[in-house]
Parts: sequence; structure tokens; C-alpha cells
Amino acid sequence: MSTKETKKNIIQAGQVAVKELIKVAKEPIVDSNTDISADRLKNAAATKKLAIFDAFEILNRIEEEKNILEDKPKVEEKKESNFKGFAERRSK
Repeated sequence: MSTKETKKNIIQAGQVAVKELIKVAKEPIVDSNTDISADRLKNAAATKKLAIFDAFEILNRIEEEKNILEDKPKVEEKKESNFKGFAERRSK
């Protein structure tokens, strides 16, 4: 199997993984019929957050790999920070 075919298979597997993570994210955090401790609620919410962020990370990587396979130029993000702290604003 060629490298391109392997990458295509990995991309397909990534898309399946994203679908599964979406299912996890859509489930309710807790069953409203039971009393739940704050610690368990916090852990459940953190799990949802992780599933969502992982899905976005996988999607971004899938797009990067698709662009590489299709020989599209890499889009570079400009990370200019407009945020300046008090000292930076007053230093002029």
C-alpha cells in the first residue's frame, strides 16, 4: 500500500473518530434523575470539553493532510497579538 493510500485511510479513520466524538459531546452531561456530586459533574463537563477540542484538532489535521495530498499551498495563520498589557502601552 502506498503512502498516499495509507494517508487516505487515516483520514477516513479520523472522520469516523470525529463522528464518535460528536456523539459523546451530544450526550447529556448527567442524568437529571440522580443526585451527583460537584466533583463528578466537573469531571463529566471536562470530558465533554475534551471530546469537543479533540474533534476540532482532528478536523484541523485532516484538512492539513488533505491539502498536502492535493498539493495545495499551506495557508499560514497570522498570529499578530493586539493585546498589550499596561506596561507595554505606557512604555512609549
